[in-house]
Amino acid sequence: MRNSLDSAALDAAVEDVHRAGMPGLFAEVRDGDQVWRGAAGVADVDTGRPVTVGMRHRVGSITKTFTAAAVLQQVEAGRIGLDTPIGRYLPELVPGERGEAITVRMLINHTSGLAEYFPYAYPSLKAFPALANTGPKSLDDHRFTRFDHVELIEMGVTAPAVGAPGGTPGVYSNTNYLLLTQLLGQVTGTTAERYITRNVIGRAGLRDTGFPAGPDIDGPHSRLYEAWFGMIDPPRDYSVYDMSWVGPSASLISTVTDLNRFYGLLLAGEIVSPSSLAQMQRTVPVVSQEGRTGDYGLGLYPMEAAGEDTFWGHGGTVWGGGALAMTRADGKRQMAVAVNLQRWNRLDSSGKPQPHPIDDALAALHRVAMYG
Repeated sequence: MRNSLDSAALDAAVEDVHRAGMPGLFAEVRDGDQVWRGAAGVADVDTGRPVTVGMRHRVGSITKTFTAAAVLQQVEAGRIGLDTPIGRYLPELVPGERGEAITVRMLINHTSGLAEYFPYAYPSLKAFPALANTGPKSLDDHRFTRFDHVELIEMGVTAPAVGAPGGTPGVYSNTNYLLLTQLLGQVTGTTAERYITRNVIGRAGLRDTGFPAGPDIDGPHSRLYEAWFGMIDPPRDYSVYDMSWVGPSASLISTVTDLNRFYGLLLAGEIVSPSSLAQMQRTVPVVSQEGRTGDYGLGLYPMEAAGEDTFWGHGGTVWGGGALAMTRADGKRQMAVAVNLQRWNRLDSSGKPQPHPIDDALAALHRVAMYG
């Protein structure tokens, strides 16, 4: 039957990613009532401890879907206007004409023109996206740094703009989502973390998802290995890390089971209203941090192959870890994958990431997981 779960093919696809060079990965795929879970490789390259499917994992910018859903709940409550200028809410953070030109919607879909702050927060990454001129030193320097989110926002707001407000293609920027978390705090009278925990994570009934209280990951988890394009060799473990550098825009810890549950409920209209979900699925072209242009909505983006159904979800990376969660538009077919190595592509003589066997193996896993 088309799109039914092929356990043998999924087992083989996960093993292929590990054999291609990924230390460890784990995944859950659902098709209606059928569930497949699989893992391959190690959670610790020194001890050989295996990865397991139930591990908690830093899911990076998958958090942005949670943040966007929280903002849309406040839009439904009449406390936030999607097309209201951010300067009406946070004039001290985005002052003057810019604050009047950039709307809440532009922050959520990355068309604000605000620059990414992290090359300014991490001095050795200052040249980003010119990767050959970056280095990983400040990743270690800032392992336990407690960043102030207002200062990070100021770095992004005062940096040269990457586009005109509302212009397309937009440019992906964490500055946008740190502003949204400040906005949530202002209109709800609590912190963004507390609001999202109560009204998004709680509403979805997620038992193993939450924001970190410190630099450690609570519960069973994998070490997270960062290669920074071959400049860290062998890759270094960054699983213990203060995540204030992204805060509630990209710091969630979750499981593949919780991610599938969340996106399933979101696409069923149970986290935000069906009309809000329709807003989330209105896309514009946006340039990713990897330099690729793709469609992006309000904290969601689509994945589709020729002749196949559209999936919706989000991916995320942190130092050393990555995840991707995608759910078919009808909610019945779902995939969530977590990996424990990042930036595995070495750079060629022109400074561009070279293809790596992991790339093809991961793409093949995504195909068999989504389309059978």
